[in-house]
Amino acid sequence: MPQENVVLTIGFFDGVHCGHRYLIDYVRKIACEKQLKSAILTFWPHPRMVLHEKYQPKLLNTNDEKIGLIETLPIDYCIQIPFTQLLSSLSAYEFMSVLKTKLHVCQLIIGYDHRFGHNREEGFEQYCEYGKLLHINVVKAPVYEQDGRSISSSYIRSLILSSEIKKANSFLGYEYELTGRVGCGKKLGRTLGFPTANLIPDSEYKIIPAAGVYAVRVEYEGKVYQGVTCVGDCPTLGSDNRTTIETNLFDFDEVLYGREISLRFVDYIRPLQKFPTLEDLRCAMIKDAEQAKKRLER
Repeated sequence: MPQENVVLTIGFFDGVHCGHRYLIDYVRKIACEKQLKSAILTFWPHPRMVLHEKYQPKLLNTNDEKIGLIETLPIDYCIQIPFTQLLSSLSAYEFMSVLKTKLHVCQLIIGYDHRFGHNREEGFEQYCEYGKLLHINVVKAPVYEQDGRSISSSYIRSLILSSEIKKANSFLGYEYELTGRVGCGKKLGRTLGFPTANLIPDSEYKIIPAAGVYAVRVEYEGKVYQGVTCVGDCPTLGSDNRTTIETNLFDFDEVLYGREISLRFVDYIRPLQKFPTLEDLRCAMIKDAEQAKKRLER
């Protein structure tokens, strides 16, 4: 926790995307101008998980991934606190009082669409009024736009869920990633000459990209390989409505069962398709691999 006065911003920061990075850079800039320390306040678990018991979030990052991304940024303090029912019950004024007394906040930077306090009932004008009472200077950050639109975590999630992975990556500022262990799949790929690793994600909360075939990078034991990933069921064999994540690594012949790998989704190649025969499927897999290699080389 900071022991000196800080310039701080607040958010869940799912994805730590380009918009978040712009906000954090703005905080750092103001802190430098005022010769103060810069700070981020974030939370875990997701507020809706606390407020709605049955809510199952679909997120861009695990908590560890989020903190890891934030720690790569030039910020003095990354403060994470548990989001609890008690915290959710605080009014905006009560919450800002905590910021002043516990975190030594003298300047609060508010993201352009951010609201806090019980039921998010109050807005920027009220924050400014409370700031005057608490001696906190409250400032609204400029809006960050990319490709003519403001960037949000929910928008990036919608892109991933609609196969627009390349566009999502451009807003994230990095390639969307799933990490997990390799489990047993249907073993069909091996019989067709394309052995695959069946990824079982290590987080139930992370978004699984839309069904389809993708060009991917695969990280395993510190090395990065190229590959092609099929997300979804296998319509050629008959659908069992079970989503799998099967990856063929190029120029790779190790056994991966039980090992941890990370998939970085680079580009969408095509939707899933039901082929008349297994030979037709094999020919399609050859073309998918060729396409993946071309896109990964760009």
